[in-house]
Amino acid sequence: MISGFFSSIHSSTRAVLLKPVLLKPVLLKQAIPLNMARTTKPLTNTEVKQAKPRDKMYTLSDGGGLQLRIKPNGSKLWLLDYYRPFTKKRTSLSLGTYPDVTLANARLGRDKAKTLLASDVDPQHHRDEHAQLAKEAANNTLKEVSLKWLKIKQTKVSEDHAQKLYRSLELHVMQELGSTPVDKIRAPQAIQALKPLAAQGSLETVKRVCQRLNEVMNFAVNSGLIEHNSLAKISEVFEAPDKQHLPTLTPDKLPELMKAVATASIKRTTRCLIEWQLHTMVRPSEAAGARWEEIDFESRLWTIPAERMKKKKEHIVPLSDQCIGLLEVMKPISQHREHVFPANNNPLTHANPSTANVALKRMGYGGQLVSHGMRSLASTTLNEQGFDPDIIESSLAHTDKNEVRKAYNRAKYLEQRRVLMAWWSGHIEQAATGNMSMANGSKSLKLVNG
Repeated sequence: MISGFFSSIHSSTRAVLLKPVLLKPVLLKQAIPLNMARTTKPLTNTEVKQAKPRDKMYTLSDGGGLQLRIKPNGSKLWLLDYYRPFTKKRTSLSLGTYPDVTLANARLGRDKAKTLLASDVDPQHHRDEHAQLAKEAANNTLKEVSLKWLKIKQTKVSEDHAQKLYRSLELHVMQELGSTPVDKIRAPQAIQALKPLAAQGSLETVKRVCQRLNEVMNFAVNSGLIEHNSLAKISEVFEAPDKQHLPTLTPDKLPELMKAVATASIKRTTRCLIEWQLHTMVRPSEAAGARWEEIDFESRLWTIPAERMKKKKEHIVPLSDQCIGLLEVMKPISQHREHVFPANNNPLTHANPSTANVALKRMGYGGQLVSHGMRSLASTTLNEQGFDPDIIESSLAHTDKNEVRKAYNRAKYLEQRRVLMAWWSGHIEQAATGNMSMANGSKSLKLVNG
């Protein structure tokens, strides 16, 4: 009995001791999956296509953070779940909608995003930056960039000259290229736009438009809008124009010009404007835009402000007796107004810079002389008479690139230029002997020596 009791105890004890041993393999089988990374079965095209909407939004996972979100309205959106670099905040990146973005393309988007994340680049920020750059590039059309260039150009040249530069672009290339972003413009497009102009034989205009296009494109490069100027060599595609100088007269033709001006059927203001430009040696726009407030009768100086000069540098003109005479003639006509030479149709503004040109053409000087050519006539005459070339250049407002020399010459040459201008006006008056000259003031009503 006792032996049977111990035998039962032994059996029970053995059973208890053996039980954990028997359970151990089961516990190990349950623990293995808990220590392994969870895997997601990749989606198939069929699963994506056949995913139906439910009452509530739900997602299907493809692995690697890629999910397909199905909304109750049936729309399907690809999303990538990820942690932002550095902050480690969880967020989602939209990769587009299905079926516009296929499963394969959604996976490519995920892989590209993960490549950026490996370099600590937030794919969402990266995409937003590129979208902003693309938007800015689309807005930087040739027309918009040209207007920005013009704004800067106006600080370097006169308003009239800057507008002339832009008008040539507007007339010849803007219709074809104006709405094209500068980063998309290529040489063949620009060449095609200029071919009709070249076919007309306007090769000088083609050359100038090419130069201005290049200025705009170089402005775009320097502004960081494009990396290089794709139009740098387009002028080489076209024939070179014959070198032509502005029509002018030789010095010995000055008496004929003065006779033509004296006998022409033109308004007194136009006649005075032509003579004023001839005596002062300024450009047509500078002469036409003269204001009474710019004239210092006491010092006998005409100060043209920088904003009205081609090179945006103030220019001082010593006024000869003949120049003062012209102003005296104009006083009854315009002294109560702003401009010395008011426009005929609208006296509140100044005469058109082309007024003198039109008058000269009517006098029979078409192709022989333009108003700007009177500067060349003065320069040639003064050089032939042995005047210092530097004084002549200063009188013509030709800028010296050496800033120190330029400042020195401006102060040094003023008195010498008075002598030069007095001689030049006297020479003009002598050429007009026997003819009427407005520069003689009241004497202009009768023939000199007549």
